[in-house]
Amino acid sequence: MTGQTIVPIAVFAIQATATVVGQLLLKHAMECSRVKGFGRPPTLKFFIGGVSSLTIAFFLMIGLLQHFDLSFFYPIQGSTAVIIAIAATIFLREKLSPQLIIGSLLISAGIVLVSLS
Repeated sequence: MTGQTIVPIAVFAIQATATVVGQLLLKHAMECSRVKGFGRPPTLKFFIGGVSSLTIAFFLMIGLLQHFDLSFFYPIQGSTAVIIAIAATIFLREKLSPQLIIGSLLISAGIVLVSLS
């Protein structure tokens, strides 16, 4: 791999991580808002962190579109849904239903099929 290939892949990893972190922070902020109220500092901190992380992910995605075809990039981007589901079970203690597991496996299989074409 050349430097021209490694940089976009590294940026994609950062973008995917920012997306996952942003989603988890927003979900945590919404759960805290039920208990503590939305204006409380911990809730507001998680909310601002989530919005900031998703904003960074959005702008990185715009930059990545210059390096990858949309037909390749978008299906790979779908892997973040699977990562978010796994991270939510680990960090937010959400339950994995059989439907979610099957759906995640189907998304993963679709990503593999698209990457092979």
